[in-house]
Amino acid sequence: MRLRTGLLAALAYVVLLAIVALGVPLASSLSARVNDEVRSQALGQADLVAATAADMLSRARRSELAALTHTAEASVHGRVLVVNRSGIVLADSAGPAQLGESYAPRPEIRSALAGHQVQGQRPSRTLGEEILATAVPIIRNGAPVGAVRVTQSVAAVHAAVRRVELGLALIGAIVLALGLAVGAVIAGQIARPLGRLERVARRVAGGDLSARATIEGSREQRSLGESFNEMTDRVQRLLDSQRAFVADASHQLRTPLTGLRLRIEEARAIGVSPPAAVELDAGAAEVDRLAQIVEELLVLSRAGERELPGERLDLRAVTERALARWRAAAAEREITLDHEELHGGMAWCAEADADRALDVLVENALRYAPRGSRVTLASAPGRIEVRDRGPGLAAEDGESIFERFHRGSAGLGGLPGSGLGLAIARELAREWGGDVTLHNREGGGAVATLTLPERQQ
Repeated sequence: MRLRTGLLAALAYVVLLAIVALGVPLASSLSARVNDEVRSQALGQADLVAATAADMLSRARRSELAALTHTAEASVHGRVLVVNRSGIVLADSAGPAQLGESYAPRPEIRSALAGHQVQGQRPSRTLGEEILATAVPIIRNGAPVGAVRVTQSVAAVHAAVRRVELGLALIGAIVLALGLAVGAVIAGQIARPLGRLERVARRVAGGDLSARATIEGSREQRSLGESFNEMTDRVQRLLDSQRAFVADASHQLRTPLTGLRLRIEEARAIGVSPPAAVELDAGAAEVDRLAQIVEELLVLSRAGERELPGERLDLRAVTERALARWRAAAAEREITLDHEELHGGMAWCAEADADRALDVLVENALRYAPRGSRVTLASAPGRIEVRDRGPGLAAEDGESIFERFHRGSAGLGGLPGSGLGLAIARELAREWGGDVTLHNREGGGAVATLTLPERQQ
């Protein structure tokens, strides 16, 4: 939808720019042409009346002269009058009211009676507006015997120009509308395949590697769809190969590790010297640690692949189960493990993933909390906090503490651990749209927060 809107906006901009680039000069040219046409028509009509009226100035032909002015008025849409050589009005298209009046003082009449053609704008005291006055002499036997004057309202001339400009604007609007209509069709044809490809890409980004793009659209779009499908196929093959390798390696490693653990236990049971027993116990602990790393690597290899269905979880119940699982381990370290329910709340996640992510945070808290201290689990809508009074985070830890095999400054003191727990917890939470964060607690210690979406995403 955004792509289609963007294409349509770009096309509208181009069409509008073309209309402005062509329409403005055209409107200016046509406006000047209309204005010149009005002036030329007035002058031509005045010449025609003057030529025709040369033989109609006698009293006997005044009615013909009046008819001539009325005919000329219809052509030029202005007032037409005829005066004799003294400037006395003989005929007036406006009616008989001005007949016999002297127009000799009028500047255009004075110029015409002197034998000159004149055309120009001037204010009219009678009409109270600007007029375009055109006057030509009536010539007979080579001498002026009268004059013809045509007056037109400048406002009327401007109105004619505006009508031309409005006509061009209307044509431009129609062209723009047609361009947008055609553009909407073209933008839809371009955007729809890309929109469907975007939705498929989002499915792939969400972990559905079986999604494939439909090959459609233009040659370039079909090529893009084919390339996308090839990329997705390759990514799926690589991930499947990686998961199969990790699963096979984990399976192959479990058997010898189990055998090694049994041999160490048998050697310990046979009876050895105290120093040898200590070394055997240390060896057994290392075997256990290696087995844990193998198991955690297997979990990480499956990250991003939802194997369990999501469900509505009561975070209070999730917290209570974690307390039950870890209460004995906390008691061994003389740590009080309790629950603070803030407001209760629900979340959307697979129960096993929520339990495993929370176990990582509780295990870390118990590992780093000093003996005799308290670890608190606090549940609230969309999150569970695990608070301890351990050493907290060093300034240089930051987000690097969530990197695989990175144990942070506090883990360098010899405490057991693989450095994979927090990475696993964050991967599990992010599969469902949640996260795991860690920050220092006021008064000392750390607060690990598991956030989960309150509804299905």
